Amino acid sequence: MICKSIFRQYDIRGIVPKELTKENSKLIGYYLGLAIQERTKVITPYIVVGYDIRKHSTMLFESLVSGLNQSGCKILNIGLVATGVNYFASYQEFEIDGKTTKPQASIMITGSHNAKQYNGFKITIENQPYFADDLIKLYEAIKKNENINILDNKDFIEVNAKSLYIDYMCEQFKGLKNLKQQFVVDCGNGMADTVITEIFDKLNLNYKALYTKPNGDFPNHHPDPSNEKNLEDLKSHLKDDCNYGFAYDGDADRIAVLTQKHNIKGDILALLFSKTMKNPVIIGEVTYSQNVFDEINTHGTTIMDKTGYSNLRLKLQELNADLAAEVSGHIFFNDRYYGFDDAIYATFRVLELIQGGMKIDEEIEKLPKIYTSSNIEIKIDEDKKFLLMEKIEESLKRLNRDFPLIKDICKVDGLRINFAYGWALVRASNTNPILVTKYEASTFATAKTYQNSLEKLIQKEIDELNSTTS
Repeated sequence: MICKSIFRQYDIRGIVPKELTKENSKLIGYYLGLAIQERTKVITPYIVVGYDIRKHSTMLFESLVSGLNQSGCKILNIGLVATGVNYFASYQEFEIDGKTTKPQASIMITGSHNAKQYNGFKITIENQPYFADDLIKLYEAIKKNENINILDNKDFIEVNAKSLYIDYMCEQFKGLKNLKQQFVVDCGNGMADTVITEIFDKLNLNYKALYTKPNGDFPNHHPDPSNEKNLEDLKSHLKDDCNYGFAYDGDADRIAVLTQKHNIKGDILALLFSKTMKNPVIIGEVTYSQNVFDEINTHGTTIMDKTGYSNLRLKLQELNADLAAEVSGHIFFNDRYYGFDDAIYATFRVLELIQGGMKIDEEIEKLPKIYTSSNIEIKIDEDKKFLLMEKIEESLKRLNRDFPLIKDICKVDGLRINFAYGWALVRASNTNPILVTKYEASTFATAKTYQNSLEKLIQKEIDELNSTTS
């Protein structure tokens, strides 16, 4: 029986083999193949499929491919790759049986930044993310007939996307050749070094590399660079003349950029990149610092959108903007690139900033001094979290002398509550049974005032909701 919970907001992901099995991967492949045929109007579509280093990835590949084959699709196997290489391959043309063929869809088999027991599928059709309602429809199609017999069929056409990617990067960033600035990268035993050090070597760059060998057990640290404890080894190498470090998640679509002084989040990276663009249009998400929006607006245009890598990629395409970025480190370049999140590509764009003379620490320190909290999670039952958000919104409409004066509320994604000296955010997670809150203000004390007031309101609504449903 297929589990609905693996069909998440942005991709399909679950624990193997408890939630994601050989049998349901076959079903996903078959019904996804039918969905691709329907959307593209192509009877025999070509699907790029790659996978990460997790120990169950080859099993999932064989099962998924069996389903895709039974649906009438053709598989272009690009093997063990980073997610950026998978997306890149979906834009390329390949010689198949003497004909030039462009893929209609891509599937990346990866658990991304999750623990080693997780795996899943990131999907695009015609280079647009397949997510949210699409995934629910896919689940419903499978649920109607999950007893279909799908034969084992591992047929595929092997293509070399990695060589194309490496050649492309070397050509795009040939201006970096022989850059003297020393830097260090932490690949976290994930997928980054299926290509990255080969590109460094071809460009004759001055680098150190940690944990390059892909290993699905992730023996040195968990592959999530958004968690500070996973950056300790990288930080230990940032000394003397080595001021820049880069770290990647398991499938290398999320980046962390460090200097000896700063762990540079995605919103600050967006600001830095925008300074090299003419009249840039930059898409940010609701957890951005207001400082970043304000500063970019002095030389370009910002658009606030929902959190989530699929949301940002789609919005970037819709608006033909220059760049989108998530605070967590998904960076999407439409300027000189294809508009998908690729941490390997983003690394070279940072190196260009350094080569161009940008004093990154100085640029960051020019910003007004403010306090911004990290994300704070509040646990809530999955079936109650959206109802709770409605209750919180209603409560904020009622006058309350004990609550800070609200200027306005942005409802792009959850509730971003703007006050005189900062803001507070509360939003329901699309992937976990939690509410996420975040606070920013001109001082720590002011931010704590906002936090205490909102947390008190949220707890009151939780108590009332629990009392009415118990």
